[in-house]
Amino acid sequence: MEEKELKWLKLDNAAKIYPAARRRNWNNMFRVSATLKEPVDPFLLNQAVTETVPRFPSISARLRKGFFWYYLEETESLPRARMDTYAPLADIRFKDIRKCAFRVLYYRRRIALEIYHSLTDGNGGLVFLKTVVSRYLELRYGIEIPHTDGVLDIEVAAPEEELEDSFLKYSGDVRMSRKEPSSYHIKGQINESGYLDLTCVTLDVNDLLKRTREKGVTITEYLTALFIMSTLEIQKREGNGKRFVKILVPVNLRKLFLSSTLRNFVLFVTPGVDPKLGEYTFDEVLQSVHYQMKLDVTPKNMRARIAANVKSEKYLIVRIMPLAIKNMIMKLVYSLVGETKATFTCSNLGNVKVPSEMEPYIERFDFVLGAQVTQHNNCGVVSFGDKLRINLTRNIKEAKLEYEFIKALKAQGIAYTLEGTRVE
Repeated sequence: MEEKELKWLKLDNAAKIYPAARRRNWNNMFRVSATLKEPVDPFLLNQAVTETVPRFPSISARLRKGFFWYYLEETESLPRARMDTYAPLADIRFKDIRKCAFRVLYYRRRIALEIYHSLTDGNGGLVFLKTVVSRYLELRYGIEIPHTDGVLDIEVAAPEEELEDSFLKYSGDVRMSRKEPSSYHIKGQINESGYLDLTCVTLDVNDLLKRTREKGVTITEYLTALFIMSTLEIQKREGNGKRFVKILVPVNLRKLFLSSTLRNFVLFVTPGVDPKLGEYTFDEVLQSVHYQMKLDVTPKNMRARIAANVKSEKYLIVRIMPLAIKNMIMKLVYSLVGETKATFTCSNLGNVKVPSEMEPYIERFDFVLGAQVTQHNNCGVVSFGDKLRINLTRNIKEAKLEYEFIKALKAQGIAYTLEGTRVE
């Protein structure tokens, strides 16, 4: 029998840092999940995955090692859906990523995908999840779901625009400097178990929208300001000086450049405040975040930021440098710069839309980020229907951020429900 030739792809510009920057306790995976209204049938879920993944060649892949760069290769065998553990993003080993860089989990009514960041970002992962769930619902209930709202037609091959590296396509001619001051980090005692603590705060979308419209800001800006206020309180209480407090906010560039790529196409901005300038009210922080985001998130600025990353990899000395040396340099740069510029990440996937035929079967969506080496807290946000879910993760024992964030919500009179670690 003739051996099948596996297809391969270069890593996109953003993906190259993740294999180099990995640590024993951090592989940079993320989770997107849908909780249904009835228990998951594992047999039908596996069938849905088997039928769906050929439509996503850039995600149904494994990480391979070349002489000059890592690259993605079509996986030889698909992972079987397995029972979820009690902790998100647990027991992930790099050797598993080199066999298949995503996994499918289920637990009671939840279908979860955990995806290595070199494959795609949260937006691409959400399209993958919605397409898997739509096929599962078709198999389970005998319904037909249209290919709209991020549900793709699995009978059609992926077009080239979904597989492109949009960083290369939309890079500008002028590079923007990456220099900025380092930020305060929340300290704590590392969990020896290696598991993440997960706390989910649920807010009413309509209440939040009413507040943000009154202030003339977005939900992302409002939440970012709350997190800055929370972190300022931690820094002040612990007497750790007056360092910048900045939140790393991913920006989905598909909206700015009308890209259809399913690979990574996100850049980051870091709005924040300088405590050395004095005390801040919430409204002062909120307006500062709003105008920083307005200033930074423009096509011209983003092209210049893209150019700074793209042009670095095009230098001849970089291109011909063996991968082992590249890895050492990128790991050093990431250690010195990658996590120092922000206190932690707050990534908002926004309001999830699905075809109306799917809505009666889905209760909620969730988005979970792993904690990093020195950024011990992270936050994934997503909304569906009238509920917004904020998933706070940490790899330290102390629930400092969760405690202060709940205090900040109370100070603004925002009603909430809480799941997970007790922080009140």
